[in-house]
Amino acid sequence: MRLRKRKRCFPSCSSLRKVDEDEIYWRQRKEDEELEWTPNSTHLISQLTQCFTNAMVGSRSWIGGLLHRINIKQSEKFLDYSLSPVEEERLRRLQERIQVSYDETRPDHQESLRALWECSFPNVSLEGLVSDQWKDMGWQGSNPSTDFRGCGFISLENLLFFARKYPASFHRLLLKKDGTRATWEYPFAAAGVNISFMLIQMLDLCSEKPRSLPGMNFVKLLGENEEAFDVLYCIAFEMMDAQWLAMHASYMDFNEVLQATRIQLERELSLEDINKIQELPAYNLL
Repeated sequence: MRLRKRKRCFPSCSSLRKVDEDEIYWRQRKEDEELEWTPNSTHLISQLTQCFTNAMVGSRSWIGGLLHRINIKQSEKFLDYSLSPVEEERLRRLQERIQVSYDETRPDHQESLRALWECSFPNVSLEGLVSDQWKDMGWQGSNPSTDFRGCGFISLENLLFFARKYPASFHRLLLKKDGTRATWEYPFAAAGVNISFMLIQMLDLCSEKPRSLPGMNFVKLLGENEEAFDVLYCIAFEMMDAQWLAMHASYMDFNEVLQATRIQLERELSLEDINKIQELPAYNLL
């Protein structure tokens, strides 16, 4: 099975705005190829996971195209609102987190990666930070650091927060315990990186302050709870998996599933009576 090579990049806030429309390509691949499971499919799964990750994160990304299909209207009133000192400080800290790249030579980053494995598979010893074991979690290869380049250290922080704060939900999604699953499931870890990437764009966190109603309301939630972004990540992951099951999705449907998840999140963050992250309707999924 031949997969088209895709150019990778190291996205910064400026590169998140670049656009690529690859949805037609992926739909054609889905229609043209019937994948058959065999006992020797490990290499094929690795290829698909790499293709999945490259398609989601980077300058040639369908996520950029998704931005043009969102119907949340911006207006000048979203540029004129003021932030409280607490909101301003917490937004600044979150934006600083977004700018941190994953560095596989930093001991604290290495320790966070080891902690993620221990939370995910507590009864399995990790052979090393570079190991084929990582593929069991849904990374594209034996070295997860190549996947973190798409969204930085915050994507690892998000996964680790999810594993520690809501371990039952985390393992339910990691091990695909709920519902009737597809033969070709989404790779858990790669999906997690893309959820982080999607939230950063959706909330307009690379601007001085968000310029949309969902982003503006999110800053209020951040002012009430400094962990609001990490909790929202966990909610988004649960919502994505629920959408996946409801749509009877398979591997190449991830585009549509994440789009539906984003639209639902935007609607909930646009509600007027939400003052705490726990008041979002989808919080009950955790």
